[in-house]
Amino acid sequence: MTLKHWALVGGAVACLAAGFVSAAPWVSAGDAAARHKLQKRADSGQLNRTVTTWPVMKDSVGVSRQAGPKYRLSVSGSTENWFINSYSDNSSEEGQVRLTAEYDGGWWAAGMSPAVVASPGDDDAFRLDQSYLTVFAGNWVLGAGAIDRWWGPGWQNSLILSNNARPAPGLWLNRNEAQPFETPLLSWLGPWQLTAMVSQLESDRAVADPLLVGFRGTFRPIDGLDIGLARTFIFGGDGRSSSLSTFWDAFIGNDNPRDSSEDPSNQLGAVDVRYGFEIGEQTLALYGQMMGEDEAGGFPARKSWLFGLDATTSLWGREQRWFLEGTDTLADNLFGSPMPDISYEHRVYRTGYRYKGRNMAATIDSDSQIVTLGYFDFLGGGNSVGASVSWVDFTGNPESRVTTPNPAVTYFVPARDQSIMLYTGFWEFGTPYGTVRIAGQIAEDKIALHSGELDQWSLFARWSYGF
Repeated sequence: MTLKHWALVGGAVACLAAGFVSAAPWVSAGDAAARHKLQKRADSGQLNRTVTTWPVMKDSVGVSRQAGPKYRLSVSGSTENWFINSYSDNSSEEGQVRLTAEYDGGWWAAGMSPAVVASPGDDDAFRLDQSYLTVFAGNWVLGAGAIDRWWGPGWQNSLILSNNARPAPGLWLNRNEAQPFETPLLSWLGPWQLTAMVSQLESDRAVADPLLVGFRGTFRPIDGLDIGLARTFIFGGDGRSSSLSTFWDAFIGNDNPRDSSEDPSNQLGAVDVRYGFEIGEQTLALYGQMMGEDEAGGFPARKSWLFGLDATTSLWGREQRWFLEGTDTLADNLFGSPMPDISYEHRVYRTGYRYKGRNMAATIDSDSQIVTLGYFDFLGGGNSVGASVSWVDFTGNPESRVTTPNPAVTYFVPARDQSIMLYTGFWEFGTPYGTVRIAGQIAEDKIALHSGELDQWSLFARWSYGF
């Protein structure tokens, strides 16, 4: 076979794999190529929908749903479990085998994705992440399961909810199509989306088995402008009230009493804005996100910030996405007096805003800063490469309130003051026998965590085959 023929076959296989990935009734979080395409359509005025809440329902953005059963087998491994991830860099284990089966039945959809893990970093050798059952009722979708989410416009971080941690199992409700209101009183909001969820966190915590509750609404009042409002809180659990009155106090922000025993929850609130527009045949966007750890006068307080810009190009006959993004999770460090040991921490829920050892929002965890320059190059046929360079500053407060109750779990919480440069790259390509992704990460120095040190370099590889 000629090299050109192998390339065509590999591209076809990669397209089939991409079709499998979209077998669910939504475009999944973590798919950089799909996000790039939808975002470019939205920024150029071809798609008047909000695309900062992932997953994105296919019916809302004009992506065809795949009827019938789809299957996929994947095998992956890594020399080291990464600390710093991004939208498309999910954490990996030393070894993992996963078999996924999905079925879209029109008014319902289901997926099962059992996985077996070698030397798991969170002490879970068997997992059902990315498994789900959903039903459609009018323009609403009710779901149960554990799927990745990403709330916000960032490519490196989300300050409120991301795929940095494994997804916790739970229930959710969201709109299917993000259509505008028909009433003139609210039609000015434009296309809008609403998501509500409740998830069950793990038992190996300072307060065992609490619930994570989240709400996110997005709207698009003018072309190119996406505005998102989000609230999450951890409440209930072993020895803590989970009554409706406690839920209501947490929901309305009646929080932070002097007596910690009366503190109903660990709550976060976030606002994000993204404005994208067309420049010739390309697009440019500015975006930002603010997260408040507490509440003052009805507004988020003790703030963390994220700012960035992204742009598209069409060089060498293919598509690229570039981004420059900075994030600071040291509360009030950017506009005020720094307040360490606040962001993602709590005086009662002392395992913090984490699940299975990882922050459920910012990959850099608390009291840290990162600036990243990155790009994706989409080569066609489902093939892509990407790279990023980051400057990271970990505060690593030794007096942190965080508790790490399970010695078998790796807690990705920085343990010392440390600044490093971090280099990341990947290559994903199709072959006649499936899709391969190879990635690597190099740090200037070993990163000290509460659970030990990480190696300076790591390599990751994954093979997947859809049928």
